[in-house]
Amino acid sequence: MSGPLASVVVTELAGIGPAPFCGMVLADLGAEVIRIDRPGGGSMPIGSVDGDVTNRGKSSIAVDLKNPEGVEVALSLIARSHALIEGFRPGVTERLGIGPAVCLARNRSLVYGRMTGWGQDGPMADMAGHDIDYIALSGVLHSIGPREDPVPPLNLVGDFGGGAMLLAVGVLAGIIHARTSGEGQVVDASMVDGSALLMASHHGLMAGGWWQPRRSSNLLDGAAPFYTVYGTADGGHVAVGALEPQFFAVLVDRLGLRPEEVGAQHDRDRWPAMRELFRARFESRSRDEWSALFDGTDACVAPVLSMAEAGQHPHNQARGTFVDVEGVSQPSPAPRFSATPGRIDRSPSRPGSDTDQVLTAAGFSQGEIGKLRGSGAIA
Repeated sequence: MSGPLASVVVTELAGIGPAPFCGMVLADLGAEVIRIDRPGGGSMPIGSVDGDVTNRGKSSIAVDLKNPEGVEVALSLIARSHALIEGFRPGVTERLGIGPAVCLARNRSLVYGRMTGWGQDGPMADMAGHDIDYIALSGVLHSIGPREDPVPPLNLVGDFGGGAMLLAVGVLAGIIHARTSGEGQVVDASMVDGSALLMASHHGLMAGGWWQPRRSSNLLDGAAPFYTVYGTADGGHVAVGALEPQFFAVLVDRLGLRPEEVGAQHDRDRWPAMRELFRARFESRSRDEWSALFDGTDACVAPVLSMAEAGQHPHNQARGTFVDVEGVSQPSPAPRFSATPGRIDRSPSRPGSDTDQVLTAAGFSQGEIGKLRGSGAIA
């Protein structure tokens, strides 16, 4: 095992979405992540276990948490862990007998990471929801898309950006605190809270009068003709982000336009005409022709690539941004460390495939493992 988290042990209660993604990030950075799966089932609602990239780099043990002996197995693993991460509704782990109070009684320095949409408390805490609902409540969704209707930004902002990544930050911060104080704690990571935090700079802009609460009315939401997406002659698209004046000048020059016909960059009265000029030029060539024309310049123009194309782009290939693991193309670990690089140690484990190895490492004898299997506590 390599990576800056090589000394960290994490127990993850299997689920879908942000909690497994958090576990993947920690595993990529070297943590030993042990996923507790349900006997006979995986965590993925659709697709194959092999394609569940968020479970890469983890060991899997199948435990029946409705069996008292299974609960004891889980608590034994949690007792030797630095952190636990779970993504159930509030109260579920308490009912299973592995809530924070029980786990912290077994392991005083444990960091108990909880991932929910609405948070552990509040009037909506027990309601069902998904990413689109959480970013709606945090004010994020209202800001994304054309003027007519908001557009869901996949499930990246709530589930993974405001959810999983901030859970990972919270867990790591808790581990640092526990190492200096000996005291564990509960980390309450909410996708509403996290996605709201991602909008911090925009709240500042709005307070200063630089951001209007209307879609397609601001510098970074597609209203500016120099920060938007244009179609190309072949049906492709290019992304333009020439915000600074020196970059804007390069953009205008490479498009073959004269500064006087384009007008002042921040003259909003000129933006409709400027947009039409840019649109007509970009529609005159293919996406790849524009990519070649802007390559090596500071015009801040990039081709809009599909997921499949992204792995083939020379820059991404040079950096190894994507990697193939047993036939599945996927992003490489990030960020990068000079002394302790992360890596993908293994493809996703099938539920329960590492049960014996994990329990042996935790101190269970072969006889004890056999009895647990016989009682149905493990599989």
